[in-house]
Amino acid sequence: MRGMTGLAAIGVLAAAMLATPALAAKPAGKQAGPCVEATMACTEWVTLGKDGGRSLIYRSLPLTKPNPHVRRALIMVHGTLRNADHYFTTATGAAFLAKALDDTIVISPAFHSAEGGCKDALAPHEISWSCGGDSWRSGGVAASDKTLASFDFVDEILRRLADKKVFPNLKGIVVAGHSAGGQFVARYQMANRVHETLGAPVTYVVANPSSYAWPDATRPLPEGDAAPAAAVKGWESETVHTDFKYGAFDASKAPSYDRWPFGLEQLSGYAAKETPDQLRAQLAGRPTTYLLSQVDTLPLGGFDGSANAMAQGATRRARGEAFVKYLSEHLGGKQKTLIVPECGHNDRCVYTTDDVLKVIFPAL
Repeated sequence: MRGMTGLAAIGVLAAAMLATPALAAKPAGKQAGPCVEATMACTEWVTLGKDGGRSLIYRSLPLTKPNPHVRRALIMVHGTLRNADHYFTTATGAAFLAKALDDTIVISPAFHSAEGGCKDALAPHEISWSCGGDSWRSGGVAASDKTLASFDFVDEILRRLADKKVFPNLKGIVVAGHSAGGQFVARYQMANRVHETLGAPVTYVVANPSSYAWPDATRPLPEGDAAPAAAVKGWESETVHTDFKYGAFDASKAPSYDRWPFGLEQLSGYAAKETPDQLRAQLAGRPTTYLLSQVDTLPLGGFDGSANAMAQGATRRARGEAFVKYLSEHLGGKQKTLIVPECGHNDRCVYTTDDVLKVIFPAL
């Protein structure tokens, strides 16, 4: 059980930061320690593509200033609200609790969008990422630059982190995300083309996404722990449920259930440059931990209730449990599943849990 709830831990963190001058954010170029406030002093631009486009990141330390003290990096991807500022303070709060602020660079990229239902105010030359359909959360192409996909943004951040001239002692990188950010990381893990090229190990932490890119056309059968009534009651246990069976899905209920980003048919965006076999191999082979909140069993917090998502299970928790078990049984995957006790669909509760701190700030 948790010794302290996520919200209580954040309260302790806030008080500690106010009482510790070394942790307070300073004006750009004058800060004495890591930048931990969601202000413009803690941001910088990442240039992407050939046309001078750029996207914003919040970061605890500059990406361009050589720093031999940095031993690890945490990239935290925001949720559907595109609120990178919130996720940056969640991530730096977690780093404080893990006593990892001094040797970790924390980064939260902002996938701002001014198209469709998204109405973010963009800075000059800021890239507008795709808001709907094959959106930023699944490697979709940018609304303002069709030569760029959202996964290219994190590719570039990873390349910069792996630059030994800037971070000569970097030993490991964690890419994490919750909710829509969890969807991003789940698909980025299997699709990115830089994982093996960086010279620094990368691990992935996927928390409470509403859906996954299933590796084949089968889906969990609605029985055992996947029966809707059982899935809704899943919060009664802190252990991973394993009573799942798989079989053919009736496509008449959801004709596009196996198309990207829900499956590997009709790949688009960043993923279109790879084959389903490549994606399956990378999905199974790359080190990943799936975080599932104990009580994330209700259709809250932007839950995807579409027919394509419901084909994967009745709740976020059941979908994740069934997905990881399938990877293990059918693809030989070694991914880990961690049930986060007492948490619902809340990123700050999840990422300030003692056991999760060990995952996002692993010992090096």
